[in-house]
Amino acid sequence: MIAVVSQRSRTKSWVLVVLLLLFAIVGSVSYLGWRQSVPLVHATLMAPRFLGHNTSVTATLDAARGNVRRAELRVVQGGKAITLARAEGPLGPHAQLPVTIESTALGLKEGAATLEVWGRDDFWRPLRPQERPLASQPVTIKLTPPRLEVLASTRYVSPGGAVLVAFKATDAARVDVSVGAHTFPSFAYGPPERGARVALIALPYDFSAGTALTITARDEADNATTRGVPAELKPRAFPHDTIKLSEAFLQAKVPELLPQRPPSQPLLEGFLTINREQRRQAEAEKIKVGARTADKPLWSGPFVQPRNTKVFSNFAETRTYVYEGRTVDTQVHVGFDLASTKHSPVPAANGGQVAFTGPLTIYGNTVIVDHGLGLQTLYAHLSSIDVKPGDTVEKGHVLGRTGTTGLAVGDHLHFEVLVSGVSVTPIEWWDGKWIRDRVNRPLKEPWPTICTPASSPSATSPSVSTAAASTWPPSSARWPRCSAARCSPTGTWPTSWRASIGGSRSSGCSRRRRR
Repeated sequence: MIAVVSQRSRTKSWVLVVLLLLFAIVGSVSYLGWRQSVPLVHATLMAPRFLGHNTSVTATLDAARGNVRRAELRVVQGGKAITLARAEGPLGPHAQLPVTIESTALGLKEGAATLEVWGRDDFWRPLRPQERPLASQPVTIKLTPPRLEVLASTRYVSPGGAVLVAFKATDAARVDVSVGAHTFPSFAYGPPERGARVALIALPYDFSAGTALTITARDEADNATTRGVPAELKPRAFPHDTIKLSEAFLQAKVPELLPQRPPSQPLLEGFLTINREQRRQAEAEKIKVGARTADKPLWSGPFVQPRNTKVFSNFAETRTYVYEGRTVDTQVHVGFDLASTKHSPVPAANGGQVAFTGPLTIYGNTVIVDHGLGLQTLYAHLSSIDVKPGDTVEKGHVLGRTGTTGLAVGDHLHFEVLVSGVSVTPIEWWDGKWIRDRVNRPLKEPWPTICTPASSPSATSPSVSTAAASTWPPSSARWPRCSAARCSPTGTWPTSWRASIGGSRSSGCSRRRRR
């Protein structure tokens, strides 16, 4: 028997076949389209805007699908591409390419260049994408370090003393003035294009002859120039003292300064915690406060010791603490203890702005006055405080009253001079002649670089390499004499600075011979 298929059934079969074919075609095209649309490798480049002699950069590549198969970092300059690093895969879905660019070894020249990141993944696409940089960044090659000239510095220095240094840094993005591992700020003066700066630096009481005093100027590419600060170190001896701890003193002071002490802890242990840990905390706070300073001098003339006071503890005095006949601790007292009558008024040693008020661990109630350029004075153990942070004070302004707060045995004033938070001897700053010779004279004198002969670039301020050449002012034999055609009146110390230290305003270049 022969089956008869109706025309309607045959039509349905063909329609089904066509639909299946269309579905297969559309599905295939969609699948291929999806594979083609998968994003290429994404690349990021971490690099500075300026490249020096040795600069580290990192290229990061991420594959949207599959693995990174190839990664390459190039530098292009003058139409020439140089491969810095290349890695072949599979490298995984995430790959990094850290590179140190040695510009001189690669033959790169100063000027513009471009960093490019190239790469691809192992994900199959119907059409191979055209290769092009995945990421690029314009950079500038800088190989010439900043120019650094030491103009003047304090010639004779001692442990526990302060040093003024003046220098000129050209094309520098950052300048560090260092004493060993401690860095001090410097401050610009005059027109910015001249690049002149000054810094007050402190030699700690334990400063040794082998410690480096340096100025380092760095540009945007981290090219650096370092100069030593010329100085002759003069030894300075510091006193020793023995302090006998009484039970009454411990009972009075330990609960005050260490209220969280467990009742079962011996008083002596509490005292040692105060004398060691709280002392370190106070030193750290002084450094922190010292970073907040005016960029110009706020003081005028010598600093003053409070009237009718007697020094009974000296700067950098090594103290041996004895309890019940045995030595329990040794610390260094950085400052002067000044005795007067009970609750005596405490005057500001010089003009400035109040930078800190309040309790300061072993110092008790404390006031710190900022005098600019990192120079500050500290007044401790006060019974009362009459100023607040931000107040402007003149020399002699009453800051508070003496007392016994903190780790004080009796009513007195603990006085310190700080340079960027480092304690130095107050004797120098009480000495008007020392300030005139070591600070005011360099600040008030016109800088020698204002009288540079146009025909001799080498006649600018020389790099001082020996202590004998670091005296101020420089001899007239070393500096060319002024002429109206060559001398810039803008080279003198800013008028506002000169006025603050008692200098007269300069109308321009003096033709007098410097002596």
